[in-house]
Amino acid sequence: MDGSEKTAKKEATVKTDAPAKTKKTAKVKAVKEVKPKKEKAPKEPQVVFAFRLTEAQRDQIHKAAGPGKATKFVRSAALAAASGDRPAFEELLATAKANLK
Repeated sequence: MDGSEKTAKKEATVKTDAPAKTKKTAKVKAVKEVKPKKEKAPKEPQVVFAFRLTEAQRDQIHKAAGPGKATKFVRSAALAAASGDRPAFEELLATAKANLK
């Protein structure tokens, strides 16, 4: 075996591998259309207003507000009381009484 035989074998394997690779078909994915993003209306900056409660007080608020509505209940009650909106406050009281039954 001389050096020319080795290179001939290597070239032969390279040549046989090349056609196999070209037979494979590549899958082409469909390109999705890019939708322009909708502009959102600017929101008013918000701040955090927190206060401390005992566990019993927190549980009482959750029972009065109903499932998943405690934050909205407390916010509405505080704003109704602060603005003197008696009908809104009384509506919250009626909701709380109904949820506590």
